[in-house]
Amino acid sequence: MILMKSDERTEAGEAVGEADLAAMYSYNEALVKAGVLLGGEGLHSSSRGTRVTLTADETVVEHGPFPQPRELVAGFWLIQVKSREEAIAWARRCPAPGDGRTVLELRQVVEAEDFGEALTPELREANERLREMTLS
Repeated sequence: MILMKSDERTEAGEAVGEADLAAMYSYNEALVKAGVLLGGEGLHSSSRGTRVTLTADETVVEHGPFPQPRELVAGFWLIQVKSREEAIAWARRCPAPGDGRTVLELRQVVEAEDFGEALTPELREANERLREMTLS
């Protein structure tokens, strides 16, 4: 997954210009044509967001905006590639906004095999049923 980090502009809700939108469209089109894009979206600023923090004792609900824009996410692409190096190569191709700076964070999605023996055959089967329901 490629996460695009927020910044002061995205948190201020500044409109994206036509040139930036066209560059992003071209990037998305390249991902689609290469057959690696599974999904992706931009996100509204944290002023329209809510955080829910769960502990054993309580649930705390906070409404945005949230501090530290560079620690927030402005959008994402879910890609399926063969290696970390290929993911980095795609991230390098991402267009930077008009001011020429953006931060991307690459994270690998957890797969069933990553859970080891904790994912029993029964849980694996239940998970597959849910996945099929989600995709239909």
